[in-house]
Order: sequence, then C-alpha cells, then structure tokens
Amino acid sequence: MNYQWYPGHMTKAVRMMQENIKLDDLLIELVDARIPFSSRNPDIQELGSNKSRIVLLNKSDLADPAQNALWMRYFEEQGAHALEVNSKSGAGIKRVGGLVQEACKEKIERDRKRGIVNRPIRAMVVGIPNVGKSTFINSFAGKACTKTGNKPGVTKGKQWIRLNKNLELLDTPGILWPKFEDQDVGMRLAFIGSMNDEIIQEEELAWDLIREIQTLYPTALTERYALPENAISAAPDTQEAAQILEQIAVQRKCFGKGETPDTGRAAQLLIDDFRSGRLGRMTLERR
Repeated sequence: MNYQWYPGHMTKAVRMMQENIKLDDLLIELVDARIPFSSRNPDIQELGSNKSRIVLLNKSDLADPAQNALWMRYFEEQGAHALEVNSKSGAGIKRVGGLVQEACKEKIERDRKRGIVNRPIRAMVVGIPNVGKSTFINSFAGKACTKTGNKPGVTKGKQWIRLNKNLELLDTPGILWPKFEDQDVGMRLAFIGSMNDEIIQEEELAWDLIREIQTLYPTALTERYALPENAISAAPDTQEAAQILEQIAVQRKCFGKGETPDTGRAAQLLIDDFRSGRLGRMTLERR
C-alpha cells in the first residue's frame, strides 16, 4: 500500500506558519513518543532552524519507558530541551513552564539589558496531525482553549492563546509534508492515526502493524489474543501476517456470513488496541 496524505489545507497552514514564525521566540514541538523520528515533520525542522526549541514526547504513557529515556537523550544531544508528557492525564505538563523559561533565558536576558520587562514569550506549538497539540494546550492552560478530537485535522487555522503575562501560545494545524521519501514513515504515521483512516486499507495496515509488533515485541499478540505461540513467526512476511490477522478474528469471534473470519473487523480491533495501548507500551522506532 502507498502511504501518502497531504490535503490542501496543509499548504495553507505551512504558509501561515512561515508568516508567523518571525513573531515567535520559541517552537514547542510535539512528537508521538511511539514513533519519535517519523512524527517529526522535516518542513517544521527547516522552518524553526534558528529558533529555540522544546520537544515534548507526548503520549509517553503509550511508549516503551526505556525507549522514552533514550529518545529524550537523543533530542537533548540535538540541542533541544526535551520532556516526556501525557497531555490527556497532565503528566509532565507542570514542568513545561520552567522549560520554557530555560529555553528562552538568553532572550529574557537580552530584553532585561534593553530595559524591556514583562514582554511575554511567544511560542508556536507545532506537530503532525493527531499528535495532541490542542489537548496539550488545554492541559497546560488548565482550561478548554482549543477544540480537540481523536482524529487528524481538527485544528484548521491559527489561534493565539494568552496563558499568563509571561507566555502566549500560537496553536497551529497539524501538518504533514507533500511526499514521504520513506514509505515506512508513512506507514508508522498511519499506525498512530495521523493520516485520514478513510483512505487507508485497514487490513493491509494491520498486516504491516503485525509485522512491526512481532519484530519488536514478539509476545504481545499471543498474550493479548491468546494465539498459539508456535503459529506466529518472529518476523512474519505479509502472507503470515494475514494468517495471524485471521487467527485474531477467530479468537475474538469476528465472523461474517457463514461463520467466515471477518478480517476487516479484526483489523479495526488490532489497530484500536495498538492506538489505545491495550497491546502494552510500545515504541516502534529505536535509538
């Protein structure tokens, strides 16, 4: 399957971000802790190349704790300030304010020397679709400032939010980039729901997900779906992945007409289980 999604509103969003970046002191970039590399938009990297940067590993509760620590170290080595957060529960959010001050301390000191006081830091919140930017802003602000949803494309335009006298946030739409040079990147974005599910062949996505999980977490599927251990290869090919999906359909009683396994329903079940963390804490990209 060819993984690609770049609706027209994203081009408009990129232009808006290019126009506003000069007004900002800081980029707060959210990535999905399960795929920290693939969930970084290279266009955003270029856009904010000369800005201070905070990288928030959001949904860290769904990711492998050991890998979270390794990715934190990686981003810090790249010169960014990094933090694990869970925007839904609020875990880690209280530490963001201090990190903003640390990331912008040189700017604050320059303002002080010029006699500029109480000028708020302006931060642009950026990331791919469905990474949790609006949920983060609402959690950080302690109130509902932005519209949220468990699907990509909820935020369509920019919105300035004044959190306090020291900080203003610019909420931006989630954007992807026009072409994925590496289809594995597109595949992983589809796993976490950053692409429109309506354009995805769910069974094929499930086969790919099975292959990824079996390579990195070989006991997860047998434990979740009570599958026979000897029936699952440690590195299944596409045909074997299709057979595993059929076994999941049988175990979870997903049947169609004539009691035939409904692999379409089983694919939805598997993808939902991964996205919600019911398969366990998983990181699909390793340091």
